[in-house]
Amino acid sequence: MIKAIFWDNDGVLVDTEGLFFRANQEILAGVGITLRWEQFEEISLARGESVLRLAADPKTDVFNQLRRERDDRYADLLTREPLVIDGVREVLDTLRGKYVMGIVTSSGHEHFSIIHRQSGLLPYFQFVLTLKDCLQVKPHPEPYLKALDLSGFAPDECLVIEDSPRGLAAALSAGIRCIVIPSKFTGGNNFAGAYKILNSVKELPSVLVDGG
Repeated sequence: MIKAIFWDNDGVLVDTEGLFFRANQEILAGVGITLRWEQFEEISLARGESVLRLAADPKTDVFNQLRRERDDRYADLLTREPLVIDGVREVLDTLRGKYVMGIVTSSGHEHFSIIHRQSGLLPYFQFVLTLKDCLQVKPHPEPYLKALDLSGFAPDECLVIEDSPRGLAAALSAGIRCIVIPSKFTGGNNFAGAYKILNSVKELPSVLVDGG
């Protein structure tokens, strides 16, 4: 029986992946590099690495400067439009009180705070894990292993909601079943090993009734 649900953030709760791509694309364009979506998908979404390495070695000051510029641009873009994905709020209303729920994301804490300053979603969750809380990022299982510790439940009593292959890999490595809801940016990926693949977050409550 499912007692806890761990939610990814970007692409699952909020529609931010396109904005992050745009921020990286604009900064790289400034140094003469054209970033294609396919590159971003492979390097950032699949491997969890920075596309800024296309311009500079991560150990250099040039890389750090590009990252600061990218982060500033991304922060600005996050304030310009509503971000909550359609159906998320209604689903969280339905699940509130029935499960322990947490957000488990590899996003930086500053950007996470900007995203949720006006989202109204945080009261639904008992805990949040961001980049600052873990030494490793997805696809490493550490974020979800920490979520298990915080929830107090066994892996077979928990469920992960993800949209990317690296998120799925992190959940499976932690021994937790994972429902994948592909975003418009990750739909073409292979999600072998997923417990279920849904078309929309709106399908989740009925899936939990049937199988949870």
